[in-house]
Amino acid sequence: MSIVSNTEKALDNAERLNGELNAFLSIEREHALGRAAELDAVAGSKLNGLAVAVKDNICTKGMRTSCGSHILNDYKAHYDATAIKRLNDAGAVMVGKTNMDEFAMGSSNETSAFGPAKNPWDVTRVPGGSSGGSAVAVASGVVRAALGSETGGSVRQPASLCGIVGFKPTYGRISRYGLVAFASSLDNIGIFGQTTRDVADVLGVIAGRDPLDSTSADVPVPDYAATLDNDIAGKTIGVPRALLGEGLDEDVSEKVLASIDNFEKLGAKIVDIELPYAKYGIAVYYIIATAEASSNLARFDGVRYGFRAEDAPGLREMYFKTREEGFGAEVKRRIMLGTYVLSSGYYDAYYSKAQKVRALVKRDYATAFEKCDAILTPTSPSVAFKLGEKSDDPISMYLNDIYTVSANLAGVPAISVPCGLSSEGLPIGVQLVGNFWSEDVLLNLASKYETAFPLEAKPSIYVG
Repeated sequence: MSIVSNTEKALDNAERLNGELNAFLSIEREHALGRAAELDAVAGSKLNGLAVAVKDNICTKGMRTSCGSHILNDYKAHYDATAIKRLNDAGAVMVGKTNMDEFAMGSSNETSAFGPAKNPWDVTRVPGGSSGGSAVAVASGVVRAALGSETGGSVRQPASLCGIVGFKPTYGRISRYGLVAFASSLDNIGIFGQTTRDVADVLGVIAGRDPLDSTSADVPVPDYAATLDNDIAGKTIGVPRALLGEGLDEDVSEKVLASIDNFEKLGAKIVDIELPYAKYGIAVYYIIATAEASSNLARFDGVRYGFRAEDAPGLREMYFKTREEGFGAEVKRRIMLGTYVLSSGYYDAYYSKAQKVRALVKRDYATAFEKCDAILTPTSPSVAFKLGEKSDDPISMYLNDIYTVSANLAGVPAISVPCGLSSEGLPIGVQLVGNFWSEDVLLNLASKYETAFPLEAKPSIYVG
């Protein structure tokens, strides 16, 4: 089948399902078909016309990049993010930009200014966030792979809730140039895939040093796909059992414990480890992330780009009205929290202390990796919850990230892979966290697991 035919199929499915799933904020039919025709005329591209979806906070030249916010409702980027350029150079076809929590602030996709994406396993439930739209596009079968962004688990958590693979690289492995900033020391571009191989194929072309991003690392990029099928016998997996108790849904606990046994069956060695400072991860994350967000979002003031409020009598009033009308409630909440923890008299009490604990979290991982090759935990404490169930309880919502934020704080890579279904038939993910630059190890472990213990069921909305 030609690349044009495959692209038309993806576009048709995206358009047909979007009224029900709300996964895409824009579907780029003209661009995608033009790109597919170019690739059909030139044989041999590395990704061979792979249809991909892209989270709407990653810049795409000449296309809408709204960040799920009214303040950037009609903004069109003037350049491609480095990850997009590398995908294009490798022969991928982008079919559309996906729904997301506003400025990537959320754990359910419900803070999007354009309505939530819906979980294809049960449309009354959330897909997770903030990269919910990308997760839905992959889980429903519209595309095989999609880009999301990760600040505290925003790829792994929706991957778990939607029954697909979600991957966060080591900080600096993938260029952040062209990713609209939320919290710069935590942000990563991440990858969703129907399989681990889909993730490996995409990672292999977008990873690597970028002179346009000073935080990208000059570290060799291995052939991730080449080692996916390696034997994992002898690999050591650490389990912090203290994190598998209170607050963890019973179904999730059962499937995660079963996954430990399954890894042993595959030849991996299981050892107990401790991550004593992991329990402070949520508190530390929501101090550091909101502080950085308050600074990064100061640029959205109605002067340079995006929405500008009308009928403001002066400059200060224009700033106030633009931000009041353009930002949603969750973004405002986080800006206020961040401004507070950075303010005079509170900087040392909150922000400075959080950075010190962050260093201890990172030290925990370094100590643990002296004993193991990867660390296994749940990805999310529960399965997908009902739309609106936690909207009025920010603390309960924030706790959905309890197992994922520590990897972002430490800067280490992590992956979520499906490990079973709940009693309600909803997907559950298990998380593997690796040492710096050990993406190949995580992908190998995840690939062997999904091959030996595949998730047999498909979502109720799935195009196949």
